[in-house]
Amino acid sequence: MKSAIRAALFLTVLFAIPVVPFLWLGESFEAGLFKVLHEPASPSVVSGWVIGLLAADMFLPVPSSAVITYSGGVLGMLAGTMVSWIGLSIGALGGFGLARAFGETIARRFAESEDIERMSRFTQRHGATAIVLTRALPILAEACVLMLGAGRLSWRQFLIPMLVSNLLLSLTYATCGAFFQGSNAFPIAIVASGTVPLVAALVIRRLWRSNDRA
Repeated sequence: MKSAIRAALFLTVLFAIPVVPFLWLGESFEAGLFKVLHEPASPSVVSGWVIGLLAADMFLPVPSSAVITYSGGVLGMLAGTMVSWIGLSIGALGGFGLARAFGETIARRFAESEDIERMSRFTQRHGATAIVLTRALPILAEACVLMLGAGRLSWRQFLIPMLVSNLLLSLTYATCGAFFQGSNAFPIAIVASGTVPLVAALVIRRLWRSNDRA
């Protein structure tokens, strides 16, 4: 019951974040936000930030799907896809390498114990395919990479599914950003691309917990 209440409060705050500034600050804030979104910094600066944020997503709570959507809108579909793919892959390589070197110690440092236990069973059952199955799900994707590393999956088995799934994920969200760029729906697309995968991940975690109790 307590976990459900915490999840509900978290989602309420999450959805309120993009709404409250518009209600509180009015049209001036809206105009400023649209100016930032439609007149961003130079492509090289945006690319650097995107790569850095997505690389850090393995260890920090970065809304990677929202970042990729933004990159697609600012840099274009192709450039946004490639920059995002590089950032995601750097993060995955770093997390996998550290987990291979330090085992579950590093995994438990950056993921919840319950996620680690479930993902351990999941990766044992599906192997490298687990990367593809979880890549679009925040929290679970990072836990999956860490547990595959801790389980000493070979680099050869890890690299191909990781690179392919990262490319597909980057292409999907960058295309979304490029499609909505120039329209008033661009900020909404960014927020939605960050919240929808998170909600899906939370629902899956909830279902896993229910199955564990059954």
